[in-house]
Amino acid sequence: MDHQVVRLLQSLMSMASTSELEHDIGIFLEQHLQSLGYTVERIPIAPGSSRHNVYAYLGSTRQTRVLLTAHMDTVPPHIPLTIDGDVIRGRGSSDDLGPLAAQIMAAEELRAEAKIREGDVGLLFVVGEENGGHGMIAANSMGVTWESGIFAEPTESKLAKGHKGQVAFELIAKGHACHSGYPHLGKSATSALLAVLNDLAAVSWPTSDLLGASTFNIGTLEGGEKHNIVAPSAKALCEVRMVCDLPGIKVKVADVVSHHPDIELKFVFEYPEALLEWEIEGFEAAPVAFGTDVPRLRDEFCGKRVLYGPGSILVAHGPDEFIRVPELIESISGYKRLVLHFL
Repeated sequence: MDHQVVRLLQSLMSMASTSELEHDIGIFLEQHLQSLGYTVERIPIAPGSSRHNVYAYLGSTRQTRVLLTAHMDTVPPHIPLTIDGDVIRGRGSSDDLGPLAAQIMAAEELRAEAKIREGDVGLLFVVGEENGGHGMIAANSMGVTWESGIFAEPTESKLAKGHKGQVAFELIAKGHACHSGYPHLGKSATSALLAVLNDLAAVSWPTSDLLGASTFNIGTLEGGEKHNIVAPSAKALCEVRMVCDLPGIKVKVADVVSHHPDIELKFVFEYPEALLEWEIEGFEAAPVAFGTDVPRLRDEFCGKRVLYGPGSILVAHGPDEFIRVPELIESISGYKRLVLHFL
């Protein structure tokens, strides 16, 4: 258990770093990487913003060939670290602080082995991946390009062949309140909302041989005032996890909603599906269904991309998030091999 990557992960998990609250972990990463001898930049994600990405590189060459990148934010709530034998439990253990720690250790081992030099590898740790991707979107304005990018997420130490895109949208229903004993005197927003949700659930969404079926999900529902009042308002936050044709998905959603005059549609955020490099010797590969920062870094700034990391997405975002120490340690070798492959 007394391994450098374990100690680093313990330090990272000791502080809350949920989305919007990444300040302390960003300062820690800045100071830690400086202590290792890197040139480190804390870069605001927008002019005047208090939220910063952290970018590190060797010497004075911020333009590097390979990018190692992970997100430093986690989903709420913060779950303190506990260690149970060779299992590390707590928020961020697998998503995404375990993979982040392994990336740092991989770079350090390659340096110690004299296998990388100035201009080879940059380390970019971003905010907000779990809440709209604001950190990686801001990376498009850094003035840096990379030949290849190695993105860290819990992929069970396999290369992801690709992942679905996402279209999130809000449906807002407007009604007119009245006594529930005389519903004909009003208009039920909840009934209107249920009608459009049923129509969306009945849509045949696109499928893909690689990524499988697109899926529709009703994430949140709220509305109404009391059981004896016809509901004057209601809303739902929904998404389509799509495998292709993001513009077409939006058109289909808008068309369904257009048949319901009491419903307002607001698109919240979106990103396309991602197809990744995965035919690399020595690595297993599989598609994943979750979304990542990969499509948020535009093609003109990053060439070939892989998605790889220890841990499982199946325990991420839940109360029992964990990572196994042997897999965490082994992933350091995986990241090293990927860096050398792209160099």
